[in-house]
Amino acid sequence: MTTATAKVAARPPRAAAAQPGGRRRGLLRWLPLAPATVLLLLFLGGPIAYCVYIAFTNMQLTGSSSTDFVGLANFRRAFADPGFRNAVVLTLVFTVISSLLGQNTLGLALAGLMPRASQPVRTLTGSVVIAAWVLPEIVAGFLLYAFFRREGTLNAILDLLHLPSQNWLFTLPILAVSFANVWRGTAFSMLVYSAALSEIPKEITEAAEVDGARGRQRLWHITLPMIRRSIGTNLMLNTLQTLSVFGLIWAMTRGGPGNRSQTLPVFMYDQAFLKSLIGYGTAVALLLLLVGALFSAVYLRLMKAEV
Repeated sequence: MTTATAKVAARPPRAAAAQPGGRRRGLLRWLPLAPATVLLLLFLGGPIAYCVYIAFTNMQLTGSSSTDFVGLANFRRAFADPGFRNAVVLTLVFTVISSLLGQNTLGLALAGLMPRASQPVRTLTGSVVIAAWVLPEIVAGFLLYAFFRREGTLNAILDLLHLPSQNWLFTLPILAVSFANVWRGTAFSMLVYSAALSEIPKEITEAAEVDGARGRQRLWHITLPMIRRSIGTNLMLNTLQTLSVFGLIWAMTRGGPGNRSQTLPVFMYDQAFLKSLIGYGTAVALLLLLVGALFSAVYLRLMKAEV
């Protein structure tokens, strides 16, 4: 066999002959997804694209008959607005207290302690925590408003104990709404960590006990490293949910008194719908989306570095 003949024999079949069939199979494979793709583009992609467009205009609900393209003016206005900067700070405080520290820590503690408790205690605690989670946000907001208000449940308990009471929604509004979010959202963290802890082999913890490791040492050197991916996932989901909390704060304080509990979702609602500045409010919403994306990128980077 000559060299030329060998090259012809070794040459793969012509790609052109295989392409039509391959393309046909690819189209058939994607065909069942076509209706869902069209619906996503129509009802999700379309509104998102329109919101991005609105953020670069001076659109208003009332008082203006025309809408003009203003470029980055809304974003420059946001960074120069003291109210926006105050909302960013309060959003970070609210997120750190209620999500990173509150829900995450309390959920892990409940998940670790529940298996050691008696059956009645587990049933009662689980029922209370899950009930707070499944309540609609607006209902939970009114319940916590009744708990923290000047004539509310908390002050009644403090009066019975002869301890000083105060108007918590006026003196410490951001802490009050943070506690409310912890009370409502801890169940999710508890369920995530309960599932993660159940996957830890008992042989490992038993071997650590035999070696003399105490509870704190087992937690720090065994439990937390083995569930670190669950911790990262829980922190990311909790952070994104906390950044978007609106109904709970609106029902309890409406962002007040003044703007002392006005997080970014409340500030955005105030600007877009109460002051009719749709363009400016939408720009604030995009900045809030950017904050959530930054948190997600950090968590994903940390989780990827651990693999």
